[in-house]
Amino acid sequence: MSDYLLEMRNITKEFPGVKALDNVNFAVTKGSIHALVGENGAGKSTLMNVLSGWYPYGSYTGDIVYDGEVCQFSNIKDSEGKGIVIIHQELALIPYMSIGENMFLGNERGKKFSINWDETHAEATKYLKMVGLTESSDTLIKDIGVGKQQLTEIAKALAKHARLMILDEPTSSLNETDSKALLDLLLEFKKQGLTSIIISHKINEVSYVADDITIVRDGKTIETLHKGVDDISEDRIIKGMVGRELSDRFPKRHGVEIGDVAMEVKDWNVYHPIYTEKKVVDNVSMTIRKGEVVGISGLMGAGRTELAMSIFGHSYGTNISGELKINGKDVKLTSPRAAIAAGLAYVTEDRKGNGLILSNPIRVNTTLASLDKISNKGVINPDIELKVAEEYRKKLNTKCSGIEQNVGNLSGGNQQKVLLAKWMYADPDILILDEPTRGIDVGAKYEIYCIINQLVSEGKSVIMISSELPEVLGMSDRIYVLNEGKMVGEFTSEEATQEKIMACILSTDKSGKEQ
Repeated sequence: MSDYLLEMRNITKEFPGVKALDNVNFAVTKGSIHALVGENGAGKSTLMNVLSGWYPYGSYTGDIVYDGEVCQFSNIKDSEGKGIVIIHQELALIPYMSIGENMFLGNERGKKFSINWDETHAEATKYLKMVGLTESSDTLIKDIGVGKQQLTEIAKALAKHARLMILDEPTSSLNETDSKALLDLLLEFKKQGLTSIIISHKINEVSYVADDITIVRDGKTIETLHKGVDDISEDRIIKGMVGRELSDRFPKRHGVEIGDVAMEVKDWNVYHPIYTEKKVVDNVSMTIRKGEVVGISGLMGAGRTELAMSIFGHSYGTNISGELKINGKDVKLTSPRAAIAAGLAYVTEDRKGNGLILSNPIRVNTTLASLDKISNKGVINPDIELKVAEEYRKKLNTKCSGIEQNVGNLSGGNQQKVLLAKWMYADPDILILDEPTRGIDVGAKYEIYCIINQLVSEGKSVIMISSELPEVLGMSDRIYVLNEGKMVGEFTSEEATQEKIMACILSTDKSGKEQ
């Protein structure tokens, strides 16, 4: 009998004008962790959507052989019935429902018209314990962090008696500590016989956790590497993904002069918008100069996004206080419109939820923050809009069928380019980039790093928030470290190391005082 739990043979999937998968072959050994890697748009998620029944049998060609049986899934329920459960990058949890309710939504315990809540919460508690969560199953999803929400999704999959678990970018929203804990959990499940497929752009995590690594590029299977047999170093995997050596992942900046202070934040305080007694940004002070990239590092929940959004026109928080100066002048920016007018831009970490209108084309999204530039007395000039969108498509090398393509149909890296184009056209002096490369591949990351370098070479200032320490270290001129809402450290690029930043975080307690 075959050692493979899953074989996908000669899978071809086409969309109008695009062959997303071209004769792909993919085989997963029972009880293994198999990584699927490739650049954005390579076909990874499409392949897994075929496997899970999201794209039903008949919408693709080729065969799915699962546990020795040819399967023809019409929908997700069909694949889940076989023990194949997919966890998408965007978590499918309802914030104002409890953990237990979310875990069994669509998979309710009880009779047809009557839910057995005692059984629901007892079962939820059992599976939460398996993933190491001690929260009550009555706890609302909105009251737990992203890391615990990810574990809830895994518990939800286990409750469906998963034999093959598919995780799409499971650590993209997690800090390094939570990411390591999740990967270790997958390794523990492997010992218990659970098979996992993991899609990830974090190559170091792939090398750590995977037994086998399949690389796809342009909708085709390139190769499968096996731990203990093949070279699975980061450089080797990246070469397979992008089709070339990528010797320096962080492009150098040459001849960029750092100038006067562009923005100063002093004694900045922000309170939670709902729990108004909870201070989320505590007496923070920082500066950024023209032509400078300033990194902000910290663990999940440190207050990085809250700080950025509160500066950008009080987009987050309540009872905000402190001084904000731009080019030496005191400013009061109490709305995003006022922030944009003052030369600020905020590129959100949630490009799909808050950054872009996915159902609208590239053309519309590109000019969204600057409609006054393409309008006359409130009427949009379509010729100018077309010209601007096409100009930024070329400038950022956005891969698309054209500027009329809906943003929702682009890969993550190209969506991120459209989001950057939107704010670049607004021509801000100061850009706040919140997780600018989350969920995108090394090739697209490099292009975005080049865009950042271009911006500062023009004298603009960039604040970059990132959970990836190598990225912060590789791109920043200076680095601030946040912990529990307090600024606990500042390093120049020459001084900073991963060890120093983590030591800075770990040497402060919750009050921000050194231990």
